Amino acid sequence: MPSGEWLVLGSTGQLGRELLGCPPPGGVTLRALSRVEADFERPDSLRSTIEELRPTLVINAAAWTDVDGAEIDEARARVINAEAVAALAEACCDVGAHLIHVSTDYVFGGEHRDRLPWAESDPLQPQGAYARTKAEGEQAVRELLPERGTIVRTAWLYSGHGRNFVRTMLGKAQAGESVSVVRDQWGQPTWSRDVGGRILALGDRLLDGRAPVATYHATNSGQTTWWEFARWIYSLAGADPGLVAPMESSALDRPAPRPAWSVLGH
Repeated sequence: MPSGEWLVLGSTGQLGRELLGCPPPGGVTLRALSRVEADFERPDSLRSTIEELRPTLVINAAAWTDVDGAEIDEARARVINAEAVAALAEACCDVGAHLIHVSTDYVFGGEHRDRLPWAESDPLQPQGAYARTKAEGEQAVRELLPERGTIVRTAWLYSGHGRNFVRTMLGKAQAGESVSVVRDQWGQPTWSRDVGGRILALGDRLLDGRAPVATYHATNSGQTTWWEFARWIYSLAGADPGLVAPMESSALDRPAPRPAWSVLGH
């Protein structure tokens, strides 16, 4: 059974917080690193931190997730989403640690021609700065840590804390507000606690050889649109789902493109 210290990076985000709230495998200690200890805007400091602590496993749930902000400052997004990830992979290689790197549905970009769930092996089609930098981070893990670098893609995360779609819609539903939500983007609403638990279980299996080093998808099952999801949230809150009006993505006029099809296969 694996043991030792596992580092959790990005521990203040909703996935990182859920990771720390899940029971770790037997013999494992989870250690959260602060932004001071793990500064993703200074990749060299990340490398020295890993070399000093020498963990058994590193779980990277940190990222630049402001997709519109990345269009304005792609260079800074690349430092956090790609260059820092490369530094992590190199450091893990040096100390013999495994790395689980969390990535995103955005790397697939547009519409699947057959409207089938994206397979882990499907070619990437990143559209926009955020998607490009996350795809570059994935590539760095594959190239620099081929025997101990695992990628876990997830999407449409929600939890009981932080900023996420469910909490936003609940607040509007409880206030009786009318909203307009896009109906032409499809995906899988996914509870962060489920993903956190699966990542820890995967780490356990990776370290004792029961799972291959590979790329995995971690989302809840089913598929829906943001509009349908919002109507469901309103109903659960006891509000009128008729308050949720449908709209097209083109009406949002945002800097970064959003994937129309984010349904991930497992």
